[in-house]
Amino acid sequence: MAMFNNNTTKSEKAVQSQGILNIIGQGTRITGDLVSNGDFRVDGAIEGHVKVGQRLVIGGTGKILGNIEADSATVAGHIKGNITVKNILELKPSAKIDGDIVTNKMVIESGAQFNGRCTMNVAVSVPAGGAVASAPVASK
Repeated sequence: MAMFNNNTTKSEKAVQSQGILNIIGQGTRITGDLVSNGDFRVDGAIEGHVKVGQRLVIGGTGKILGNIEADSATVAGHIKGNITVKNILELKPSAKIDGDIVTNKMVIESGAQFNGRCTMNVAVSVPAGGAVASAPVASK
């Protein structure tokens, strides 16, 4: 029966891991760095750095005290730390950010608070060592 066959190829495993959703629920508090290759939603509190390979969502009750790296992010909660987003960063009306932002594109809805510096239209890369490097995107 092919249904119970464990012979999964590497490309099939990569596709399966992209559908992963991790959730830190309201009332949950985590101290330490988090790394995820899948999507991540935070409705609780994290004290530490967060690195997400895909989409990061910080709900209205979510709080992060630490730096963030993500492919894309939507923020409705509170962040105290620097944010590096490869593609698009969305700040919802309840968002409050105290820190610097590096992103390619950003949407700020009315009511969102942002205190820090912002660098946009950059190519963001994350080397294997974990340090963030950015360079301006050449205009066409």
